Amino acid sequence: MEKTLGALPVVADYCRRLDLAGIIDRACPVRELAHLTHGQVIETLIANRLTSPAPLVRVSDWAHDWAVEEVFGIDPAALNDDRIGRALDAIAPELDRIVGSVGAQAISAFGIDTSRLHWDMTSVSLYGAYEQTEDDYPAPRFGHPKDRRVDLKQIQAGLAATADGGIPVFHRAYDGGAGEVAQVISAMTALTKMAQPREFLLIGDSTLVSYTNISAMIASGVGFIAPASKTYTPAEVLAALDLDSATEVDYIAGRDAGKAATERGRWRVMEDTMTLTGKRKKDPVLTLRRVFVHSTARAHAAATARAKKLDRAHDDLDRLTRGLGSRHYPDEKAVTARITAIASGRRVTAYLRTQTGTDPDTGKPTLDWSFDQAALDAEAATDGWYALLTNLDPATADASEVLIGYKGQEVVERRYSTVKGPLAVAPMFLQNNRRIAALVTVICLALLIFCLIERQVRAAIAPAATLEGLYAGRPTKPTGRLIFEALARLRLIPATGGQPPGIPHPPPPQARLLALLDVDPTRPR
Repeated sequence: MEKTLGALPVVADYCRRLDLAGIIDRACPVRELAHLTHGQVIETLIANRLTSPAPLVRVSDWAHDWAVEEVFGIDPAALNDDRIGRALDAIAPELDRIVGSVGAQAISAFGIDTSRLHWDMTSVSLYGAYEQTEDDYPAPRFGHPKDRRVDLKQIQAGLAATADGGIPVFHRAYDGGAGEVAQVISAMTALTKMAQPREFLLIGDSTLVSYTNISAMIASGVGFIAPASKTYTPAEVLAALDLDSATEVDYIAGRDAGKAATERGRWRVMEDTMTLTGKRKKDPVLTLRRVFVHSTARAHAAATARAKKLDRAHDDLDRLTRGLGSRHYPDEKAVTARITAIASGRRVTAYLRTQTGTDPDTGKPTLDWSFDQAALDAEAATDGWYALLTNLDPATADASEVLIGYKGQEVVERRYSTVKGPLAVAPMFLQNNRRIAALVTVICLALLIFCLIERQVRAAIAPAATLEGLYAGRPTKPTGRLIFEALARLRLIPATGGQPPGIPHPPPPQARLLALLDVDPTRPR
């Protein structure tokens, strides 16, 4: 009976290059009589996430159906729930050490450029109450989940990915209610120990910006780029900007690459400086560059969205006007309540002007309403504009280069979509928060291998950008998902009657991928 081989030889080879089992076993040794080390168990869990990311139950059944024994040398029966739980418990106290060591090994073994890193945080929803938690590990809490499952507790995860291939070289789990601003310094400190060179550029979202964070980055020699919130760039500042005075940027968004020049989005930049003060009088004043960016695509989207919500609010208000005095809106109080609901639901509070009353002759409620044109014009003046803050020297990066650097932030957001999609157990359910933290690391280490494989294939086919045989019979840009889907077709014939296990000759697309990855599936690990 054949077994599924899939990408197991590739995963095993990358685990070896990262010294994953070795790093884990040195941090979390087991008794000499143990059948499996913790490193071996975690490697198979990573392989499980990458090849068959179903809910984390009956892993032994998966291992039996797949060629786990032949590739990893592990008896599938040994991968029972209890053994997996003990491995997660064991690595939980050593996660920082493991993550740092594996990240440093990835940088060294694969020659990853860490001069520019992108940082972001996301939430992972959890099933279960988790009323009793261990203090040393992130605690599940209610918060503001990205998936809007406000009925579920969450844990948060931070991820730092390189501009070079979007490789997630660092991650960390946080309390479900942890503020994102407060996590920046600890993440930056860990990255400083790992990155080469030590002085790097950190790019993030607006939660990167606070006096404390920026002071720490400047003191550590870390450059940063992050969008400025309304606190640092109010709407009236954006509305006063002169588009004709801005400089056009030579940049084409990936989504516009195949479009005619007249249909592509355009960006313009201009800059000034702003100061940031601390809470204490003795805190030094920080002077930052503020780069104003105008995007035609963003301006068009803002104008379109505003027109839609005005149209919808207009329809709602017309229906309300026609219904005045009905059983739904018998008096001024009911009308006022409905106006409030419309203004909030359609997000037109800033420019909806209303006057309600009661007709003395009929006793019916009355309503006059309009949209404040001055308020609409003031908002329209900000369409397409936003600001970026940075401490980079203008001689090192002009305003255009600051924007182009920031545009790479989508790489970490794209990696989160992989974490929550192809690799994750979401929503997650485990016995305790110790194991939750450990499983977050398992998933993020799987993501690391996923991204390294994608990067190597793309580098191996360069300068070509596409590869044949991955999708629908046409050349396609190789993504991690397409690579793993293609390799999933590989099979193994187990050993029988004294005959060693055999692998049917792989079809050309799979053979090409294995060659590009420099992996021989017939060679024992």
